[in-house]
Amino acid sequence: MKIILAKILVLTVLLAAELRAGTVDTVQIPSRAMDTAFFCVVIKPADYERSKQCYPVVYLLHGYGGWYANWLEREPALTDYADQYRVLIVCPEGGKNSWYLDSPVDSAIRFETYIATEVPDFIDAHYRTLPYRRGRAITGLSMGGHGALLIAFRHSSRFGACGSMSGLMDLRATSQRYELALRLGDISRHADNWKNYSVISAVESHPHDSLAIIVDCGTDDPFFPLNRRWHEKMLSLKIPHDYVERPGKHDWTYWKNAVRYQLFYFADYFERMGKMN
Repeated sequence: MKIILAKILVLTVLLAAELRAGTVDTVQIPSRAMDTAFFCVVIKPADYERSKQCYPVVYLLHGYGGWYANWLEREPALTDYADQYRVLIVCPEGGKNSWYLDSPVDSAIRFETYIATEVPDFIDAHYRTLPYRRGRAITGLSMGGHGALLIAFRHSSRFGACGSMSGLMDLRATSQRYELALRLGDISRHADNWKNYSVISAVESHPHDSLAIIVDCGTDDPFFPLNRRWHEKMLSLKIPHDYVERPGKHDWTYWKNAVRYQLFYFADYFERMGKMN
């Protein structure tokens, strides 16, 4: 009898956990800028269909070589986080090696426009969102971390908060890798492209206090020195931000841990902004 009761209790707990977890849509979002459409994962709080609430949105970008479902496949707990923090988590397609740029040398690559405007416009039109900058945050890992910060800095009227996990803060540091030359041109002939599209340069024209910013990177990550240099530059420019460095590598073990803290940070931001309205 005790065994049967124990099994019933376990099943009840599992069922309750499933009911609390968020739900997942896979949608296609068109791009007029690139004349095509891309798949996208949208993770909703568990009661989204029953509720009339409008939700803030966190846009979560994948890394180099990744794809739209990469985050959810690697970290299924995102469905729990969407419910826990009462947010929509949107994981768009960023291409294998787009670096989330409107490429100055390849007119077919317009992922900055896609992520900054076309994806949020689609999400706002098809989901109950808070359709203004205080209701949007953007972050990502590695290539996506760089992309999230660059897009937020260049489109601060669209996003109120941003983050990066193990982001490549200065593209010039890896000019021979990650197919960056396909997006920016040869560095010897197009040096301005490499400077202008690097986050470490973008902060120089960033308006103070306009963004809530969180950045973290593992101390065993090859991009760690660049992240620390970016942090020091932010301090010199007196731009408020949260910066975290802790033991960790450039891998999913680190990112699965980091995303929990960043989502908490964004949830706190949304709550504070809600109290100001």
